[in-house]
Parts: sequence; structure tokens; C-alpha cells
Amino acid sequence: MENTRIVVKVGTSTLTYENGRLNIRRVDKLCKVLSDLQNSGKEIVLVSSGAIGVGVGKLGLRERPVSTEEKQAVAAVGQCELMFMYDKLFGEYNHTVAQVLLTRDVVENDHSKQNVVNTLETLLRMGIIPVVNENDTVAIDELVGFHFGDNDTLSAIVADIVQGDLLVILTDIDGLYEEDPRKNPGAKRIPVVRHIDEHIREIAGGSGSNRGTGGMSTKVSAAVVANAAGIDCCVVSGNDPAILYDLLEGKQVGTVFQAKRMP
Repeated sequence: MENTRIVVKVGTSTLTYENGRLNIRRVDKLCKVLSDLQNSGKEIVLVSSGAIGVGVGKLGLRERPVSTEEKQAVAAVGQCELMFMYDKLFGEYNHTVAQVLLTRDVVENDHSKQNVVNTLETLLRMGIIPVVNENDTVAIDELVGFHFGDNDTLSAIVADIVQGDLLVILTDIDGLYEEDPRKNPGAKRIPVVRHIDEHIREIAGGSGSNRGTGGMSTKVSAAVVANAAGIDCCVVSGNDPAILYDLLEGKQVGTVFQAKRMP
């Protein structure tokens, strides 16, 4: 199947340095590659984490806030900074972006979900690149049903909503390994996963970087959602966004979680 409509999710650890400040060179490269793919005829939806992480850097905080109220305030600051950067960098490549902030209750209500579908479809038809994030400023962990928990899950839901052809998750590790490569440098990467079972979930356990909210386990969970919708999910390293070219040219990079094909 030709990958025409592609949802790309980028994590906080890919967008920022250890201190939380934006990795401008990498963000610029990401915007350049996505703009080029859009120019080639692809339809791109960007699901971007980073609001809280960037807010921490912008405010010069020494660590990520713990309380819900502080997270929301920092996210409000960081979201402005993040969208300012995307608007500026995509604009340099003659592409317009639009901010779309979602909460779980919006996509679980049929009426409001249809409004999201209509908005995203219209943006894509107009050649605009939607930049989607969870609305961290109003999403509250303690209110069940309002919080996605991580943007990996959100990206899979968005891929389903827009009936995407492919979901790509850019992260700080280049795929799923049989063992934790941080602990065992000789661990082997699994290039293709055709069925997500308990073994796959088990080896995906563990959290990600201290700047993000999810590890490989949340990416496997996202792959479950995407695969159920008939969408392949690829987890690849975000260190060099040009890896998207290799992926779309059929080269073996990262880990591909394959959706079951209809006979």
C-alpha cells in the first residue's frame, strides 16, 4: 500500500536537549524533511510532544514540575514556544501549520470527534500541516476520561481518525530490542513485529527519558491501536529525521509493527 497520508509523532526527548531547551538543529531538520515529503505529494500530520519539556527550558526550571497545576502552567508557556518554532521553521519552507489541541473526551464523543475529523480533513485538503498535541493545560490526570496519558497513544488515535496509511513514531531509541540496549549493548533489534503478544509487551517494559512521559511500552500500546485500525506503525530513531526517507523508500530501519492485511 502506498503511504500517502502519514502521521508522524515526535517525542520530547527528540525535540529537546537534556536541559529541556529546544534542539533547534534537529527541529529544523524535521521541519525540512516533512516539508519536502509534503512537496512530494504526501499528506503530513505531526503529533508533537514537548510542551511541558520546552516550558521547563523556557522558564529555566531545574526539573520537571510534579503538581498538576504547575504542569498545566508550564505546558501553557511551552506550547506557545513550540508552535512559534514550528510556525517559523515550516514557514521557511513555504508551508503553513495549524495547532490542534485535543483531550480524550473530545475524541470519545461522537459529535465532537466528527468536528475533529472535519477540521483535520479540511486542513489536509488545504495543504496545511496540522500540529497535534494533547491539551496539557486543561487535561487533568485525576479526571478519568480526560487524559490520553502519553502522545504515543494520541498519535495512534489521530492516525485512526484521519484514516492514515502509516504511523511513524520518532523516539530516542531505534526500535524494539530483544533486551534493553542501554543495559546490553549486544542486544538485537527486532525489525518486524507481525503480532503483538505478551512477550512483545514484556520486552517493551520500562520508561523513557526523564523529559518524556512514555517508554517503549507506550509505543507498543500505540502500535496495538494503529494495527487494529489497519495501520502499520513504525518506531524509529529521531536523531536524524532524514531517516523518514529511508523508511518510505522501503529500507529496513527501526521496528515495523505490521497491521494484518485483509485477504
